[in-house]
Amino acid sequence: MSFKLPSEIQVTSRQIPRWKRIPNTSIQSKPLMIYHKAFEASPSQLTAHLEEVGEVIPQWVYGMYSHTHYHSTTHEVLGVVSGQARLCFGGEENPGRFEADIEKGDLIIVPAGVGHRQLNELESGGEYFKMVGAYPKQKYWDMCYGEPGEEEKVRTIQELDWFHKDPLFGPDGPVLHIDK
Repeated sequence: MSFKLPSEIQVTSRQIPRWKRIPNTSIQSKPLMIYHKAFEASPSQLTAHLEEVGEVIPQWVYGMYSHTHYHSTTHEVLGVVSGQARLCFGGEENPGRFEADIEKGDLIIVPAGVGHRQLNELESGGEYFKMVGAYPKQKYWDMCYGEPGEEEKVRTIQELDWFHKDPLFGPDGPVLHIDK
């Protein structure tokens, strides 16, 4: 198990405009963030590390759904522990969407309201695409799809706290240095 220092990693940061009924980053202006090749760890090692840092609670190990969805009740932290995939953030028909090839060792910070889905799994030597999914303490994820009737849920995103520690690096890390 190894973790790079925050200064050693490349970070991609994107604001994604609202699209139809998917709010994306329009409510809190907190960006989608990808920490590229930030760690090398098994699912159990990453889970233990995230628990030790204590900002998020790991809840599952799985891939990503193939339909666009977002969460209105919490931000999401995804640590890729095997394989590669192409993901879409913001809604696949959104001209302001962001598509990224994600691989083992990447950590993704998905702000509440950002639509996300897996477009396809990429060849990666027989490894299936899997991530550790984690959420801030005392937060429980919901599923929203940009459908009528979700407007009240979208309004609650504004009230969510941002991270107090970086989920991977603890007291100092990229998620704490975004433009507010």
